[in-house]
Amino acid sequence: MSRARIGLVTPAGPEANNGNWHTASRWARWLSAHYPVSVWQRWQHEPADLMIALHARRSAPSIAAWAAAQPRRPLIVVLTGTDLYRDIQSDAQAQASLRHADRLVVLNERGVAPLPADLRHKARVCLQSATPRRTLEGKSAARLRALMVGHLRAEKAPETFMAAAQALARRTDILFDHVGAALDAELGARAVALAARLPRYRWLGALPPGATRGRIQRAHVLVQASRMEGGAHTVIEAVTSGTPVLASRIDGNLGLLGDDYAGCFEVGDAAGLAALLERCRDDPAMLAMLQRQCRSRAALFHPARERATLLALVAELLEKPTP
Repeated sequence: MSRARIGLVTPAGPEANNGNWHTASRWARWLSAHYPVSVWQRWQHEPADLMIALHARRSAPSIAAWAAAQPRRPLIVVLTGTDLYRDIQSDAQAQASLRHADRLVVLNERGVAPLPADLRHKARVCLQSATPRRTLEGKSAARLRALMVGHLRAEKAPETFMAAAQALARRTDILFDHVGAALDAELGARAVALAARLPRYRWLGALPPGATRGRIQRAHVLVQASRMEGGAHTVIEAVTSGTPVLASRIDGNLGLLGDDYAGCFEVGDAAGLAALLERCRDDPAMLAMLQRQCRSRAALFHPARERATLLALVAELLEKPTP
Protein backbone atom coordinates (compact mmCIF):
# COMPACT_ATOMS: atom_id res chain seq x y z
CA MET A 1 0.00 0.00 0.00
CA SER A 2 1.40 3.39 -0.98
CA ARG A 3 2.16 5.93 1.71
CA ALA A 4 -0.03 9.00 2.14
CA ARG A 5 1.26 12.10 0.36
CA ILE A 6 1.65 15.34 2.29
CA GLY A 7 1.42 18.79 0.68
CA LEU A 8 2.87 21.72 2.61
CA VAL A 9 1.89 25.25 1.53
CA THR A 10 3.93 28.22 2.70
CA PRO A 11 3.52 31.74 1.30
CA ALA A 12 7.23 32.42 1.90
CA GLY A 13 10.04 30.85 -0.10
CA PRO A 14 13.64 30.39 1.04
CA GLU A 15 14.58 33.86 -0.17
CA ALA A 16 12.33 35.36 2.52
CA ASN A 17 14.47 33.85 5.31
CA ASN A 18 11.55 34.29 7.74
CA GLY A 19 9.75 32.23 10.33
CA ASN A 20 7.18 30.74 7.94
CA TRP A 21 9.86 29.41 5.64
CA HIS A 22 11.99 27.95 8.44
CA THR A 23 8.95 26.19 9.90
CA ALA A 24 7.99 24.77 6.51
CA SER A 25 11.53 23.59 5.82
CA ARG A 26 11.89 21.93 9.22
CA TRP A 27 8.50 20.20 9.04
CA ALA A 28 9.07 19.01 5.49
CA ARG A 29 12.35 17.42 6.57
CA TRP A 30 10.74 15.56 9.46
CA LEU A 31 7.65 14.48 7.53
CA SER A 32 9.70 13.23 4.57
CA ALA A 33 11.13 10.47 6.77
CA HIS A 34 7.61 8.98 6.85
CA TYR A 35 5.69 10.33 3.86
CA PRO A 36 6.31 11.71 0.36
CA VAL A 37 6.26 15.49 0.89
CA SER A 38 5.85 18.37 -1.56
CA VAL A 39 6.30 22.05 -0.62
CA TRP A 40 4.41 24.69 -2.60
CA GLN A 41 3.88 28.42 -2.32
CA ARG A 42 0.40 27.86 -3.80
CA TRP A 43 -1.51 24.62 -4.30
CA GLN A 44 -2.50 24.09 -7.93
CA HIS A 45 -4.25 20.74 -7.67
CA GLU A 46 -1.10 18.65 -7.34
CA PRO A 47 -1.82 15.22 -5.83
CA ALA A 48 -1.77 14.97 -2.04
CA ASP A 49 -3.73 13.19 0.71
CA LEU A 50 -3.31 15.83 3.40
CA MET A 51 -2.47 19.53 3.25
CA ILE A 52 -0.67 21.61 5.84
CA ALA A 53 -1.03 25.34 5.11
CA LEU A 54 0.95 27.99 6.93
CA HIS A 55 -0.84 31.34 7.33
CA ALA A 56 -4.63 31.51 7.28
CA ARG A 57 -4.80 34.72 5.26
CA ARG A 58 -1.84 34.51 2.88
CA SER A 59 -2.49 30.85 2.06
CA ALA A 60 -6.26 31.39 1.85
CA PRO A 61 -6.52 30.76 -1.94
CA SER A 62 -4.85 27.36 -1.57
CA ILE A 63 -6.95 26.52 1.49
CA ALA A 64 -10.22 27.42 -0.27
CA ALA A 65 -9.25 25.52 -3.41
CA TRP A 66 -8.35 22.41 -1.39
CA ALA A 67 -11.60 22.53 0.58
CA ALA A 68 -13.64 22.85 -2.62
CA ALA A 69 -11.80 20.18 -4.61
CA GLN A 70 -11.06 17.64 -1.87
CA PRO A 71 -13.50 18.15 1.01
CA ARG A 72 -12.93 14.64 2.38
CA ARG A 73 -9.16 15.02 2.62
CA PRO A 74 -7.79 16.54 5.82
CA LEU A 75 -6.48 20.07 6.14
CA ILE A 76 -4.25 21.57 8.83
CA VAL A 77 -3.92 25.36 9.03
CA VAL A 78 -1.00 26.79 11.02
CA LEU A 79 -1.73 30.22 12.46
CA THR A 80 0.88 32.98 12.52
CA GLY A 81 0.96 36.05 14.74
CA THR A 82 -0.73 38.29 12.19
CA ASP A 83 -3.39 35.60 11.74
CA LEU A 84 -4.17 35.24 15.44
CA TYR A 85 -3.87 38.81 16.58
CA ARG A 86 -5.17 40.72 13.55
CA ASP A 87 -6.51 38.92 10.50
CA ILE A 88 -9.00 36.45 11.98
CA GLN A 89 -10.77 39.38 13.64
CA SER A 90 -11.36 41.29 10.39
CA ASP A 91 -10.33 39.42 7.23
CA ALA A 92 -13.03 37.30 5.57
CA GLN A 93 -10.53 35.01 3.82
CA ALA A 94 -8.66 34.28 7.06
CA GLN A 95 -11.97 33.58 8.79
CA ALA A 96 -12.96 31.18 6.01
CA SER A 97 -9.63 29.36 6.40
CA LEU A 98 -10.48 28.64 10.05
CA ARG A 99 -13.79 27.09 9.02
CA HIS A 100 -12.23 24.96 6.28
CA ALA A 101 -9.53 23.51 8.55
CA ASP A 102 -9.83 20.18 10.34
CA ARG A 103 -7.11 21.26 12.78
CA LEU A 104 -5.79 24.70 13.71
CA VAL A 105 -2.20 24.72 14.93
CA VAL A 106 -1.05 27.54 17.23
CA LEU A 107 2.58 28.07 18.14
CA ASN A 108 2.35 29.37 21.69
CA GLU A 109 0.55 28.27 24.85
CA ARG A 110 -1.79 31.27 24.77
CA GLY A 111 -2.65 30.86 21.11
CA VAL A 112 -6.00 29.09 21.54
CA ALA A 113 -7.73 31.99 23.33
CA PRO A 114 -8.02 34.39 20.32
CA LEU A 115 -9.87 31.76 18.26
CA PRO A 116 -13.66 31.90 17.99
CA ALA A 117 -15.11 29.84 20.84
CA ASP A 118 -16.91 27.43 18.49
CA LEU A 119 -13.64 26.58 16.68
CA ARG A 120 -11.32 26.08 19.65
CA HIS A 121 -11.97 22.33 19.65
CA LYS A 122 -9.95 22.19 16.41
CA ALA A 123 -6.88 23.79 18.01
CA ARG A 124 -3.61 22.07 18.90
CA VAL A 125 -0.55 23.74 20.44
CA CYS A 126 2.73 22.87 18.74
CA LEU A 127 5.66 24.76 20.21
CA GLN A 128 8.48 25.22 17.73
CA SER A 129 12.00 24.11 18.54
CA ALA A 130 15.69 24.77 18.09
CA THR A 131 18.71 22.56 18.48
CA PRO A 132 20.12 23.18 21.97
CA ARG A 133 23.45 24.99 22.20
CA ARG A 134 25.71 25.26 25.19
CA THR A 135 25.56 28.44 27.21
CA LEU A 136 28.70 30.43 26.52
CA GLU A 137 30.72 31.21 29.62
CA GLY A 138 33.01 34.19 30.01
CA LYS A 139 30.90 36.81 28.25
CA SER A 140 32.28 40.29 28.88
CA ALA A 141 31.45 41.65 32.32
CA ALA A 142 32.43 45.15 31.25
CA ARG A 143 29.77 45.57 28.57
CA LEU A 144 26.28 44.24 27.99
CA ARG A 145 25.51 43.32 24.38
CA ALA A 146 21.81 43.52 23.49
CA LEU A 147 20.73 41.88 20.23
CA MET A 148 17.49 42.30 18.33
CA VAL A 149 16.73 39.84 15.51
CA GLY A 150 13.85 40.76 13.24
CA HIS A 151 13.29 42.27 9.83
CA LEU A 152 12.58 46.00 9.89
CA ARG A 153 8.81 46.13 9.53
CA ALA A 154 6.00 47.54 11.63
CA GLU A 155 4.94 44.30 13.33
CA LYS A 156 8.44 43.80 14.78
CA ALA A 157 8.54 47.32 16.32
CA PRO A 158 12.24 47.94 15.60
CA GLU A 159 11.76 51.61 16.51
CA THR A 160 11.37 50.53 20.16
CA PHE A 161 14.86 49.03 20.13
CA MET A 162 16.26 52.11 18.36
CA ALA A 163 14.61 54.46 20.85
CA ALA A 164 16.02 52.47 23.78
CA ALA A 165 19.49 52.78 22.25
CA GLN A 166 19.02 56.55 21.98
CA ALA A 167 17.78 56.76 25.56
CA LEU A 168 20.92 54.96 26.74
CA ALA A 169 23.34 56.91 24.57
CA ARG A 170 25.21 57.97 27.71
CA ARG A 171 25.84 54.33 28.65
CA THR A 172 29.08 53.31 26.95
CA ASP A 173 28.76 49.88 28.60
CA ILE A 174 25.59 48.82 26.73
CA LEU A 175 25.87 47.83 23.05
CA PHE A 176 23.01 47.40 20.57
CA ASP A 177 23.17 45.05 17.56
CA HIS A 178 20.25 44.61 15.17
CA VAL A 179 19.96 41.79 12.60
CA GLY A 180 17.27 41.97 9.92
CA ALA A 181 16.51 43.16 6.40
CA ALA A 182 14.87 46.56 5.80
CA LEU A 183 11.46 45.42 4.55
CA ASP A 184 10.23 48.95 5.35
CA ALA A 185 12.44 51.54 3.61
CA GLU A 186 11.67 54.26 6.15
CA LEU A 187 12.65 52.05 9.08
CA GLY A 188 15.81 51.09 7.21
CA ALA A 189 16.70 54.76 6.75
CA ARG A 190 16.14 55.36 10.48
CA ALA A 191 18.46 52.49 11.33
CA VAL A 192 21.19 53.86 9.03
CA ALA A 193 20.85 57.35 10.52
CA LEU A 194 20.97 56.07 14.10
CA ALA A 195 24.04 53.93 13.42
CA ALA A 196 25.80 56.98 11.92
CA ARG A 197 25.34 59.13 15.02
CA LEU A 198 25.45 56.40 17.71
CA PRO A 199 28.32 53.95 17.11
CA ARG A 200 27.10 51.62 19.87
CA TYR A 201 24.04 50.84 17.71
CA ARG A 202 24.88 48.60 14.74
CA TRP A 203 22.37 47.59 12.08
CA LEU A 204 23.85 44.44 10.56
CA GLY A 205 21.20 43.77 7.90
CA ALA A 206 20.05 40.27 7.00
CA LEU A 207 22.41 37.46 7.99
CA PRO A 208 22.37 33.70 7.26
CA PRO A 209 20.63 31.58 9.92
CA GLY A 210 23.86 30.09 11.26
CA ALA A 211 25.51 33.47 11.70
CA THR A 212 22.39 34.84 13.38
CA ARG A 213 22.22 31.91 15.80
CA GLY A 214 25.87 32.47 16.69
CA ARG A 215 25.18 36.10 17.52
CA ILE A 216 22.23 35.08 19.70
CA GLN A 217 24.50 32.67 21.54
CA ARG A 218 27.14 35.36 22.14
CA ALA A 219 24.75 38.13 23.21
CA HIS A 220 23.99 38.87 26.85
CA VAL A 221 20.29 39.40 26.06
CA LEU A 222 17.98 39.00 23.08
CA VAL A 223 15.37 41.75 22.66
CA GLN A 224 11.99 40.72 21.21
CA ALA A 225 9.97 43.94 20.84
CA SER A 226 7.17 42.84 18.49
CA ARG A 227 3.61 44.10 18.47
CA MET A 228 2.34 40.65 17.48
CA GLU A 229 3.92 37.20 17.28
CA GLY A 230 2.55 33.71 16.87
CA GLY A 231 5.62 32.23 18.56
CA ALA A 232 8.89 33.93 17.69
CA HIS A 233 11.59 31.47 16.70
CA THR A 234 14.28 33.90 17.81
CA VAL A 235 12.97 33.65 21.39
CA ILE A 236 13.22 29.87 21.19
CA GLU A 237 16.75 30.07 19.77
CA ALA A 238 17.77 32.35 22.63
CA VAL A 239 16.24 30.18 25.35
CA THR A 240 17.90 27.06 23.93
CA SER A 241 21.25 28.90 23.76
CA GLY A 242 21.19 30.06 27.39
CA THR A 243 20.65 33.70 26.37
CA PRO A 244 18.00 35.55 28.40
CA VAL A 245 15.21 37.42 26.61
CA LEU A 246 13.71 40.87 27.10
CA ALA A 247 10.29 40.73 25.45
CA SER A 248 7.22 42.85 24.81
CA ARG A 249 4.29 41.81 26.95
CA ILE A 250 2.17 40.14 24.27
CA ASP A 251 0.51 36.72 24.27
CA GLY A 252 2.87 35.37 21.62
CA ASN A 253 5.86 36.04 23.90
CA LEU A 254 4.26 35.11 27.22
CA GLY A 255 2.99 31.92 25.60
CA LEU A 256 6.63 30.89 25.14
CA LEU A 257 8.33 32.42 28.19
CA GLY A 258 5.60 31.88 30.78
CA ASP A 259 3.02 34.16 32.38
CA ASP A 260 5.35 35.17 35.23
CA TYR A 261 8.42 35.96 33.12
CA ALA A 262 10.29 38.88 34.68
CA GLY A 263 11.92 40.31 31.55
CA CYS A 264 8.86 41.93 29.94
CA PHE A 265 8.03 45.51 28.95
CA GLU A 266 4.89 46.99 27.43
CA VAL A 267 4.58 47.16 23.65
CA GLY A 268 6.34 50.26 22.34
CA ASP A 269 7.72 51.19 25.77
CA ALA A 270 11.30 52.14 24.93
CA ALA A 271 11.83 53.60 28.40
CA GLY A 272 10.72 50.32 29.97
CA LEU A 273 13.09 48.37 27.73
CA ALA A 274 15.93 50.77 28.56
CA ALA A 275 15.28 50.31 32.29
CA LEU A 276 15.42 46.52 31.93
CA LEU A 277 18.67 46.76 29.99
CA GLU A 278 20.20 48.91 32.72
CA ARG A 279 19.10 46.41 35.37
CA CYS A 280 20.65 43.56 33.38
CA ARG A 281 23.90 45.52 33.13
CA ASP A 282 24.05 46.85 36.69
CA ASP A 283 22.48 44.05 38.74
CA PRO A 284 24.01 40.58 38.21
CA ALA A 285 21.07 39.05 40.07
CA MET A 286 18.64 40.27 37.38
CA LEU A 287 20.48 38.56 34.53
CA ALA A 288 20.89 35.40 36.60
CA MET A 289 17.15 35.32 37.41
CA LEU A 290 16.21 35.64 33.73
CA GLN A 291 18.65 32.86 32.85
CA ARG A 292 17.01 30.57 35.40
CA GLN A 293 13.55 31.35 34.10
CA CYS A 294 14.62 30.66 30.51
CA ARG A 295 16.40 27.46 31.53
CA SER A 296 13.19 26.19 33.11
CA ARG A 297 11.42 26.54 29.72
CA ALA A 298 14.14 25.13 27.48
CA ALA A 299 12.90 21.52 27.44
CA LEU A 300 9.61 22.69 25.89
CA PHE A 301 11.51 23.67 22.75
CA HIS A 302 13.44 20.46 22.11
CA PRO A 303 13.19 19.26 18.49
CA ALA A 304 12.03 15.77 19.53
CA ARG A 305 9.01 17.29 21.25
CA GLU A 306 7.96 19.39 18.25
CA ARG A 307 8.53 16.50 15.85
CA ALA A 308 6.45 14.11 17.96
CA THR A 309 3.57 16.62 18.16
CA LEU A 310 3.60 17.16 14.39
CA LEU A 311 3.76 13.47 13.49
CA ALA A 312 1.01 12.58 15.95
CA LEU A 313 -1.27 15.26 14.49
CA VAL A 314 -0.72 14.06 10.93
CA ALA A 315 -1.22 10.40 11.90
CA GLU A 316 -4.44 11.28 13.73
CA LEU A 317 -5.97 12.90 10.67
CA LEU A 318 -4.81 10.24 8.22
CA GLU A 319 -6.25 7.48 10.38
CA LYS A 320 -9.54 9.31 10.90
CA PRO A 321 -10.60 10.81 7.54
CA THR A 322 -12.88 13.81 7.64
CA PRO A 323 -16.53 12.64 7.37
